[in-house]
Amino acid sequence: MVATKKVGILGATGTVGQRFILLLANHPVFTIHALGASSRSAGKSYQDATKWKQNQPIPENVQNMVVQECKSTHFKECDVVFSGLDADVAGDIEMEFLKANLVVFSNAKNYRREPTVPLIVPTANASHFDLIPHQRKVFGQDKGFIITNANCSTTGLVVPLKALQDAFGPFSHIIVHTQQAISGSGYPGVPSLDILDNIVPYISGEEEKMEWETGKILGSVNSEATGFDHLENTVVSATCTRVPVIDGHLESVSLKFAQQPAPSIDDIKRVLENYTCEAQQLKCHSAPEKAILVNASPDRPQPRLDRDLQKGQAVTVGRIRECPVFDIKFTLLIHNTVLGAAGSSVLNAEIAVAKGLI
Repeated sequence: MVATKKVGILGATGTVGQRFILLLANHPVFTIHALGASSRSAGKSYQDATKWKQNQPIPENVQNMVVQECKSTHFKECDVVFSGLDADVAGDIEMEFLKANLVVFSNAKNYRREPTVPLIVPTANASHFDLIPHQRKVFGQDKGFIITNANCSTTGLVVPLKALQDAFGPFSHIIVHTQQAISGSGYPGVPSLDILDNIVPYISGEEEKMEWETGKILGSVNSEATGFDHLENTVVSATCTRVPVIDGHLESVSLKFAQQPAPSIDDIKRVLENYTCEAQQLKCHSAPEKAILVNASPDRPQPRLDRDLQKGQAVTVGRIRECPVFDIKFTLLIHNTVLGAAGSSVLNAEIAVAKGLI
């Protein structure tokens, strides 16, 4: 039985912070110890500081916790700090926490491109934790480190890609078109006059994130465990749109394999159905029973029907078929605020505990 770890949550009053609270309220390994938010919220009880937007009530053990400013001195007793901060403030705050020898799991984009910071989707590339000893040397830490999780749409994409890449080798070309839920933009998010009865065919910075992050995640730790070998010969093209759905990102994917002839549709289905990840092998609490769910129905996956399967920690894949331009195409669904955000960080932290890094 793993000893309970004290955790802090930065950006606790925001929508990602709220999801962290729900995921951690009754966790067998992590106990919520400190909540951080802006100076406007500091000193208030959590229930007075937040505009709660979840479909479950605020957990009783959190309601009256006093919110602190996001200063490392308020979190020095924490074994783990989860950051749901917006990118415009996350960089400096997370670096302060790292330099205070704290362990940080970040949902923000600020350090995803840093050469010593692993960008980890827990059901795809947990092997990238191997870089942590080197990162600690670089920052002069004996205990602290920082891990980032990926953009919510990238996270959904790379899980089935990882399964297929492991089985059949790398891809030469990937085209992905997303239909992303409004919760991905936080609160208050997209104005109702922009999204109701409408689809917005642009999300600032999203396409660039998907195209770059995919190469780091599907790449590997170099032989010296001092950096990452980014995929060099895989071209990714993304188109990202916002649709009037609350939770659940739907993505249409077309793939061309570098090695030809391409695998059969039956072989692809078999690999996806049988895929297992390290988080499952380590028996982490939040790991899904199946990391990839293959749905054979011609009209699935759908956000409302499939986003909560496996407690939101799985990627559902359907409509697997031949592509007349590339080799194959399929549709996938990810719960963008669970596996695509807070759930990734929580599962990443569970993996770190299982690996003895915390």
